[in-house]
Amino acid sequence: CKKDNNTVDPPADVNITINPNTTEYQEINTVGGWMYLPLNLVPPQSRGIIVYRITQNEFMAYERTPPYEPDQCCNADACTALIVSMPNVNDTCTGSQYLILDGGPIDGPSNIPLIRYTTYYDGLVLQIIS
Repeated sequence: CKKDNNTVDPPADVNITINPNTTEYQEINTVGGWMYLPLNLVPPQSRGIIVYRITQNEFMAYERTPPYEPDQCCNADACTALIVSMPNVNDTCTGSQYLILDGGPIDGPSNIPLIRYTTYYDGLVLQIIS
């Protein structure tokens, strides 16, 4: 079985459950909202998770570790993480840009989409898993 060179496995096992309709997650209470999950919810191997609400019932969750040359901008203290600048997600290290709607690369050297987690939403609880 040959691995697709245009995908990257998540750096961490993730199993997070949140209620996106509470004030704690007010940034994603409405369609088009996004937020970085609080780091206390994210496994230590991850640089964080971006959650984006596409529709009333659909969410996207992306790893903040860049999929293209993820360790290029690391030093003794930390590594860079992806940042959101709507409607894009930017890698300030390599200059790669991705569309937040689907994680696809749109500019820069990367041809690899964002690392995406699976999401399940039942109208009350959002589950994010790897």
